[in-house]
Amino acid sequence: MLINGELVESVSGRWKDCINPADETVIGQAPVGTREDVNRAVDAAQAAWPAWFETDASERADILLKFGEKLSERFEELAKIEVIDSGNTLKPTLHAMDEISKTIKFYAGIAPMIRGETIPASTRHMHMTVLEPYGVVGRIAAYNHPALFSVARTVAALAAGNAIVVKPPETSPLSVLVLGEVARETLPAGVFNIVNGPGSEVGDALVRHPEVKRLALIGSVVTGRAIQRAAADVAVKHITLELGGKNPMIIFPDSDPEKAATSAVKGMNFSWQGQSCGSNSRVLVHRDIYEDVLARISAKVSALRLGDPLSLETDMGPINNARSYAHVTSFLDRDQTSGARTMTGGKRPGGPEFAKGYWVEPTVFADVSPSMRVWREEVFGPIMAVAPWDDYETMVGEANDTTYGLSAAIWTNDITVAMKTARRLRAGSIFINGSNTHFVGMPWGGFRDSGIEREEGVEEIRSYLETKAINIML
Repeated sequence: MLINGELVESVSGRWKDCINPADETVIGQAPVGTREDVNRAVDAAQAAWPAWFETDASERADILLKFGEKLSERFEELAKIEVIDSGNTLKPTLHAMDEISKTIKFYAGIAPMIRGETIPASTRHMHMTVLEPYGVVGRIAAYNHPALFSVARTVAALAAGNAIVVKPPETSPLSVLVLGEVARETLPAGVFNIVNGPGSEVGDALVRHPEVKRLALIGSVVTGRAIQRAAADVAVKHITLELGGKNPMIIFPDSDPEKAATSAVKGMNFSWQGQSCGSNSRVLVHRDIYEDVLARISAKVSALRLGDPLSLETDMGPINNARSYAHVTSFLDRDQTSGARTMTGGKRPGGPEFAKGYWVEPTVFADVSPSMRVWREEVFGPIMAVAPWDDYETMVGEANDTTYGLSAAIWTNDITVAMKTARRLRAGSIFINGSNTHFVGMPWGGFRDSGIEREEGVEEIRSYLETKAINIML
């Protein structure tokens, strides 16, 4: 782990095997951190952040850019480590590494522009605001994008002058632990810390530490609510939560069936095994083109290639871990989807190469009703539910009939319909004639149980700063 600029074992001396989800073989070991390790990391961050903040913003930016440059030299290595540790396929993992570089450049570029205001609150005195960091920030990363979430989702806080303690995902921590070597070489000691371990101990200790006033999580709704409760037991804390989604794609009758079907498959994120909060796992297609679009989606999904995640020819790998695998496969129970058509998939793939590991075929269910569990709950796996619609108001109601509100997609050639529908949908990100895509600089986050606050845009760096009002009495 990385604590105060040093690569260290846990004080417990315990290690945990890391499992390749493709074949369940042991590929390495990671230290199992404890509350004491978290306390050491927070102490280091608490000691480091004042000097880091007092460093000129342009100099902080230069240091972060150097961190990004050195990290990019090891991107291929980090990607391959992450693939065998997480089950993600190589091509999109390499793309995620590129997103790390772009995000570092974005926040390093805007860091020197952070400024307060002068306010004409009275005519006799001077009134101004300055922006200052919280100090120590805790970041809990999810297993679907370990390195991306541990760097790209921390650099805004670093650019603002905070110090970080990162908890990697316990089921796939290796890429994060290895990138700690680069952080040690390029960042001041204590500014970036990594403590691995179970959420029940390491995560809980980080959330409950009184010196960690600012927290951020990408994870499940259940975990997000648990963090809110635990944090509130200790202090009033500022928390960013980017949680789950049950995201609709709405296809209108004037859409090109081929383009819409291609976008639906792309937006389901099968290259991440569907393990993405933004996946459009509910597809509502107007009945006039329903069977045409459905057939095209099914053909594209059935053509996806499963196999060695390290091969650039592989389209989809295994589910990340045994617990998630059990959750995903529970949705394949035909007792729960009675009345729906299985267009493709629906079981474990055959063949000796899939005898071990957490494999699920990419699956498309058609004629799914709003009452079915697969329509209402986040699967976080490669299962798409498709249903027809006729009436506009009924369709909008069904699209919004969820506790989530992360993203939504709309396919139509009528800009008036597109904008009207975009305003009606209760989701944080809307994609018109496209599907879930992250753009550096565009805010990302959800309504309802999908979270609070926004990441990836200017809003993110601002959220890691507190406003101090200064009044000069003249």
